[in-house]
Amino acid sequence: MSHTPSTSGVKEARKTFFGHPRMLANLFSVELWERFSFYGMQGILLYYMYYSTTDGGLGINEAVAVSLVGAYGGGVYLSTILGAWLADRVFGAERVLFYAAALVMLGHISLAVLPGAVGLGSGLILIALGSGGVKANATSLVGTLYDEKDQRRDAGFSIFYMGINIGALIGPILTGLAWSQYGFHYGFGLAAIGMAIGLVQYGMTRKNLPASAHQVANPLPKQQYTKVGLIAAAAVIVIVLAVVFNLLTAKNLAVVMAILAIVAAVAYFVIILSSKKVSRVERRRVYSFMPLFIASAAFWALFQQQFTVVAMYADTSLDRTIFGWEMPPSWVQSINPVFIIIFAAVFAGVWTKMGDRQPSSPLKFAMGLAVMGLAFLAFIPFSGGAPNSTPLLAMAGILLLFTFAELFLSPIGLSVATKLAPEVFRTQMVALFFLSVSLGTTLAGWLAQFYDPATEVSYFTFSGVTAIILGVALAAATPSIKKLMGGVR
Repeated sequence: MSHTPSTSGVKEARKTFFGHPRMLANLFSVELWERFSFYGMQGILLYYMYYSTTDGGLGINEAVAVSLVGAYGGGVYLSTILGAWLADRVFGAERVLFYAAALVMLGHISLAVLPGAVGLGSGLILIALGSGGVKANATSLVGTLYDEKDQRRDAGFSIFYMGINIGALIGPILTGLAWSQYGFHYGFGLAAIGMAIGLVQYGMTRKNLPASAHQVANPLPKQQYTKVGLIAAAAVIVIVLAVVFNLLTAKNLAVVMAILAIVAAVAYFVIILSSKKVSRVERRRVYSFMPLFIASAAFWALFQQQFTVVAMYADTSLDRTIFGWEMPPSWVQSINPVFIIIFAAVFAGVWTKMGDRQPSSPLKFAMGLAVMGLAFLAFIPFSGGAPNSTPLLAMAGILLLFTFAELFLSPIGLSVATKLAPEVFRTQMVALFFLSVSLGTTLAGWLAQFYDPATEVSYFTFSGVTAIILGVALAAATPSIKKLMGGVR
């Protein structure tokens, strides 16, 4: 079927959505449902792993469970490389987005209907592969809606971020209710329904995207298809053999994923910088992205502990009783999206009003790291208390700091990746940003193995102080980074 833009697409482009291109509304609606399913599932995933079989879980050791959650999350973002490559070299971004969303839906169905380790393994693999394609390409498609110098870009990405967090808010609430009332598998089934809605919605609107969204930026020559297919088959065989011979296990998966993310990032930087299709100015901009990549990985190593350390803390240390009713621990995952919905528009408005006077992207990254460090230090006054003794209001305050840190860095990271990207590596530069998220998310699971309520003060202190030091160092390096950015803010 052809998806060449029609005249209706031209008319669509003339409409606006709060002063932004009309298709921004369609794209964040797709991501809304993807995030509904993704965070709805992830809100109950850790508990499904380590709760006993009598409570409907799998009875996995807690340390192994948090490591697996981190490795899975890292796999989601690592697979953005595959999704981005397929978009830039084979299918184009809008087609990859459609088929990747279908994989996500199948993954949730697997978790819902298949029992035990079979459902867990197949479900998480499908969701990780599909989510990677959705994330890289939805973000890249937002970038096609704006010219490079358009001052609305950062605000547009912040609005996009606000829209998808509506899904992140509702997902854990509804799947948490389904889990508490009927069991884990009903929660996973609800996530599958959400993704199905998003898939249908995108299928009905994809023709209205700009012409550039339908193009393959750097087509793979036909004669290389066989070679690529053989490489892919060899990779699958290597993974299978590693599992069969116990070289790849649940215990070491997080470390392996972190190494893969680092190797992939280094390889991608080398490929982009050595390409003859990249101009001198574009190459300098890629160099400027390197310290931002490192800062982003450090940030996500702390932020993504919402799904590991914070999830365990909510289960054991948080007072979740509201007027005599105990809320599911997964509901804590919806606190951050509430704040995102409230404050994303505020941040977007501030950046828009400030225009050229707003802080540069590297300085925003530095501020995000520092605030993230303060969020971890904020746990210390409540550490070492009795079970379920931390007030819910205190947790909300800590997650408010998480939110401010996220808004300084995450939507800005998506935006700056598209601004600094060489033309022929547009989607793959977005994938590089997601590689930093992959590395950080995997580290979040790995670090969580060292969390122990008996020594949590030292854990929170080390994490918080380290983040603040990194933020100060990045702020000091900002003038040098700006010179390399070649006029991009």
